[in-house]
Amino acid sequence: MGLRHPKARFAVIGQPVDHSLSPLIHKLFARQWTVDLDYRAIALAPENLAAGLAALAAEGVYGLNVTLPHKQSAIALCGALSERARRAQAVNTLTAVDGTWQGDNTDGIGLVNDLTQRQGIDLRGRRTLLLGAGGAACGVAPALLDAGIGELVVCNRSPEKADELVDALADPARVHTRYWKDLDELAHFDLIINATSAGRGTQPLKLPFHLGARQTVAVDLGYGRAAIDFLAWAKAAECGRTLDGLGMLVEQAAESFYHWQGVRPETDEVYGQLRKAADGEGASE
Repeated sequence: MGLRHPKARFAVIGQPVDHSLSPLIHKLFARQWTVDLDYRAIALAPENLAAGLAALAAEGVYGLNVTLPHKQSAIALCGALSERARRAQAVNTLTAVDGTWQGDNTDGIGLVNDLTQRQGIDLRGRRTLLLGAGGAACGVAPALLDAGIGELVVCNRSPEKADELVDALADPARVHTRYWKDLDELAHFDLIINATSAGRGTQPLKLPFHLGARQTVAVDLGYGRAAIDFLAWAKAAECGRTLDGLGMLVEQAAESFYHWQGVRPETDEVYGQLRKAADGEGASE
């Protein structure tokens, strides 16, 4: 079976986006079918999002990946949403259908696939701390719950956004908000996921060391330089395993590719190539 849209145009939009690995990942996927895919990175400022999406649709672009800072704001510009995007209230995959954009979110399944299939981690019953409540956090939270984690504690510097995410998840038996100032009072977690920008050139990352333990898996949704501060904290906190988000990046891209092309790419070889190149370098989707 070949690609469904081998000659279509694709892109990733965000700001900044020039260092995105998404064009390389999708082109490597397409080469598994000996296709040279037209996939580009397009910088788009937040104030230009609506006009930019309309222009890309008019130019015949078929599929878009969406990265910071557009994952939540792009929802209002979609004519339809998948169930995953509706639950997440964030999109990272857009498809042009009959003149409108349809939104999907592959971040959550990308993270779960990386953790369970590549890393061999059983997520069931894990007491989980999710740091952040922006587009990345919203994208992964529903999938983590579907994967069977136990309690999910959402903590964000702006408590209102954490409350909004918890309310949207509508699972009061398992999902709770705790404020950043409360971290000193919390016991250790089995899984800690950093979906914030803290420690990435904006504000320092300061977390109590007692949140981690030998059985803790600590995951940063960034990778390369972007993940250095959190992973250094996790090692100092003696977390049993520390992981960055490169595997999630590859797996969410594979899910988008499958959504567009109708075939599922092999990801391990692509991940292996990028693992060597990404170590010591920071990039986003």
